[in-house]
Formats: sequence, structure tokens, C-alpha cells
Amino acid sequence: MFVCICRAVTEDEVHDCIAAGAKSARQVRDITGAGGDCALCVRKVCAMLKKGDALVTSA
Repeated sequence: MFVCICRAVTEDEVHDCIAAGAKSARQVRDITGAGGDCALCVRKVCAMLKKGDALVTSA
């Protein structure tokens, strides 16, 4: 599923970016482009980052 329609960035791409070490929506944007146009997807990216942090800290 797409996270960012404007740049056609998928959930998998954002997950891969987070797994590679992205810690902020800005870092995700710089790598994938998500949030670089209308920014409506930034909340979704932030939620994905928060879930990624929870998975890392609980492991």
C-alpha cells in the first residue's frame, strides 16, 4: 500500500528506510521522497517511525 501518493512511496519502502536507520520523518523524506510534496503522509510516516522504535526497544 502507498504511504505517499505524490511520490508513489510504499509502506515497504518506508519500513526498509526505518530498518536502515532513519529516525525522523525528515530522514525518511530525504531517502524516499515521502512527504516532499503535499506532506499529507507525514503523520503516517511518523506513526510508522514510532512503531519501529517500539519494535526495536522491546526486542
